[in-house]
Amino acid sequence: MAAAGEIASFLVARRAHIEGVMAERLGPAAPGAGAPETEALRRFRSFAAAALLRGDAAQPALDGLRANERRVRALLDAWIDAAGTVAGHDAGPVREALDPLAVRFTTTLRQTATGRRARGAPRAGRRAVVAAIDRVADLFLAVDADSGRIVDANPAAGALLGLARDALLGVEATSFVHEEGRSGWWTELDAMTEASEPRRFAVRLRDVRGAEIAVECSITRFATRDRTLALVLARPS
Repeated sequence: MAAAGEIASFLVARRAHIEGVMAERLGPAAPGAGAPETEALRRFRSFAAAALLRGDAAQPALDGLRANERRVRALLDAWIDAAGTVAGHDAGPVREALDPLAVRFTTTLRQTATGRRARGAPRAGRRAVVAAIDRVADLFLAVDADSGRIVDANPAAGALLGLARDALLGVEATSFVHEEGRSGWWTELDAMTEASEPRRFAVRLRDVRGAEIAVECSITRFATRDRTLALVLARPS
């Protein structure tokens, strides 16, 4: 399957199988039917197939797409890994064909997003904070207090839950909480929004393979002009 056209045909013919493998590996972090990242994956598939058939990579069609660039890149990596698994002995040529197209797609997505937001000095300070959080050995999640969705995570969170950390972005945090602890999780989140003092509690998490992890959590309120975040630190107990 060395020819680009053969790879394109393989991707189209085995799409459902590839997506099934990806969904199984991502577990709760797999994008839902109406998620912007699902639309991003659909557009990448079309972009990749067309580029391989034509022999060149035209500009990806990203008009109107509002997806998190970091999560999209993590999902593209997961999709390419799944395609390689389905391809078996032809995994190498498939990955070699798709990797540069994923770079082109996410670079264009980043440039599109950059044009929609103001950039300035405060971003340098944010990068310093992110770099510090990335070095924390414990799981760190920033969770939107209203939606319960993860808006940021550190590498330790990804390692503990069995995913690339950017694949966690936009996922409901309770997806990784044991069913018996989900009501308690929301109770702590609600209590956090009403108080400024950190809260501590124990909970059982589940990674993408379903393995249970008992952790001790601390949760702190961080309010911005636009929303309230729950900053969660968790350490296996």
